[in-house]
Amino acid sequence: MRPQIALVVVFAVLVGAVPAGAQAAPAAQTPPAPRPDLPLVPTRTINLDTDEGSWISLDVSPDGRTIVFDLLGDLYTISIAGGAAAQLTKGMQYDAQPRFSPDGKLVVFTSDKDGGDNVWTIDVATKVLKQITKGKTNRYRSPEWTPDGISIVVSRAPSPIGPSKPWLFHKDGGNGIQLVRDPAPLPNGAFPVSIVGAAFGKDDRYIWFAQRNGAWEYNAGFPQHQLITFDRQTGRRDIRANMLGGGIRPALSPDGKYLAYGSRFEAQTGIRLRDFETGDEKWLAFPVQRDEQESVASLDALPGYSFTPDSRAIIISYGGKIWRVPVDGSAQTAIPFRVQVAIEMGPKLAFNYRISDSAQFIVRQIRDAVPSPNGRQVAFVAMDKLYVMDYPNGTARRVGSSVVTEAQPAWSPDGATIAYVTWSNKEGGQLWKVAVSGGAPQRLTQSRAMYTGPAWSPDGRRVALTRSPAQPALEEGGFIGAAELVWVPAAGGAATLIAPSSGRSGPHFTNDSTRIYLSSGGALVSIRWDGTDERTHVRVTGAMGPEATAASPAAGVRLSPAGDQVLAQVSNDLFVFPLVESGETATISLANPDNASLPAKRITDIGGQFPAWSADGKRVHFSIGNSHVVYDLDRSRQFDDSVATARAASPAGATPPAAGAPALPAVPRYEPVETKITIRAQRDTPQGTAVFRGARIVTMKGDEVIANGD
Repeated sequence: MRPQIALVVVFAVLVGAVPAGAQAAPAAQTPPAPRPDLPLVPTRTINLDTDEGSWISLDVSPDGRTIVFDLLGDLYTISIAGGAAAQLTKGMQYDAQPRFSPDGKLVVFTSDKDGGDNVWTIDVATKVLKQITKGKTNRYRSPEWTPDGISIVVSRAPSPIGPSKPWLFHKDGGNGIQLVRDPAPLPNGAFPVSIVGAAFGKDDRYIWFAQRNGAWEYNAGFPQHQLITFDRQTGRRDIRANMLGGGIRPALSPDGKYLAYGSRFEAQTGIRLRDFETGDEKWLAFPVQRDEQESVASLDALPGYSFTPDSRAIIISYGGKIWRVPVDGSAQTAIPFRVQVAIEMGPKLAFNYRISDSAQFIVRQIRDAVPSPNGRQVAFVAMDKLYVMDYPNGTARRVGSSVVTEAQPAWSPDGATIAYVTWSNKEGGQLWKVAVSGGAPQRLTQSRAMYTGPAWSPDGRRVALTRSPAQPALEEGGFIGAAELVWVPAAGGAATLIAPSSGRSGPHFTNDSTRIYLSSGGALVSIRWDGTDERTHVRVTGAMGPEATAASPAAGVRLSPAGDQVLAQVSNDLFVFPLVESGETATISLANPDNASLPAKRITDIGGQFPAWSADGKRVHFSIGNSHVVYDLDRSRQFDDSVATARAASPAGATPPAAGAPALPAVPRYEPVETKITIRAQRDTPQGTAVFRGARIVTMKGDEVIANGD
């Protein structure tokens, strides 16, 4: 981002550069070469010779003679008795999760061959490929044929980490039919369900799945998954297994007698077998391999496996091998395989980065940058310390003196003092103020807490901010206690409660000192100093995420000092639009600012953080990295008007270019003023020598181990 100078003149010259009357015949154009679906080009190969593999999904052919399996992104077949593997697919794409069609002629699988995760089929005899699904953003898991071989059931997520829903696709094409939907809107506290691992039994009316709430969970408690059946006639879902260790990857025997599924016991995963006639269950194979129940499970929670056509055994991979596991409990036997292929690989990702060991380094990020009321200085935080500099060409200097974290500076209305908060992992936090001209900081609060977001009242007599208890953060490392909005006298003293924060944060003011403005879940609200008379002025939303039932709220909303414009942060971008009172609370969607209900302008191109208004409300300040950026709203409007006038006056700009004619130059746009702020900090360079004694050392020399070394 650089200051913009005379771009309108340049634009006018460019669009008017064709002499009058000179109309050269358009030259014949060679159509551009088609872009490859996968931009990654193989540059090297490795020779693979292995009889082991991890996370192998497999299936058995309907005649019981062949196994198809995936390994390192390619598909292979072997005899049911084992032996040398024949490569079915190869290339840079990642092919996985194969399943035979009921007639054994086709294999369905997932692949990113076209640049996105999709469902494909391959003719086993001719190796002719057919793409079943389209798109670049979906994630497909566990495809399975319907017993009639006409359709494919597969779980689709709209994003790599979104919840999956079962879809049915006809093998000859179409956009597919979604089988299960979440209620809209979701009840309070509910999660969208994620359903994977389709399997059919003897009765093709029912599809078996594994279902969970949500796509994944931190610190997941069990059970995570339960087995369900989906009735293709009624759409009804019924729970069929709800083990404490979960139920994943169901498989049903062709004779209709058995259900196999994965479950966890304590820290290990195994395969359980249910006898439908008696209802009895037993561990058929335990342990097998670790499942992926806690994660998103991009290839399902357990690799695919299959019953043999005679229903007497399952064929499954774990421990690096492929096994035949009889259902009668007799000994399992290994099915040997050997893969000998040359695997294509992309460029080697080996880069040389200079790691400096100089005594100093340049700080990469400034935080909480705010302009002084007269716009001549800026206060900011770097490396958790408070700085002030004359803007834009001054030298940064520290104004605080704490050895603890200093953050979130706020200028007093007269520009003489800065309030800021501190935090120590031993002592908690406080609110302070310091004279810009120098001197010792003064503590304003009387008790420790976690203080955030200080803002001076327009008369300079009070500082409003958010307070939450320090004890939970000190003892447990995170905020747990309830937050409150409080104010503290500018001279220091006891804090006065305004109201519980109730999700409201970022107090700030307009010229009207009787109301405190706050951001609340994407809405701009205001209250009086006693916490009463809350008003919601506008709600701001962004785009609607995958499977979301509502658009995402803005991350923060701030009203300009004049009270006429709103500054909103949506994701990492900043927008400005006018505040219009219309008798009811308006919701402004900034998913596409060109279609917003009010004139909205995106003022960032690659994102921005820590937005702040200038005192006159005519400029927006924000930071990115160690750059401070000032966006002048008046200059931006003037620039846009000049460009529009130039385009309207230019003959070339009045009509679109003819076919074959040179394209018009890109429309120039206003560029805010960007200033790099250079702060040099002392590098934390290790000093001295550390010696580990009495260590057991595993060397790189064969199997050598030094039992007692230094």
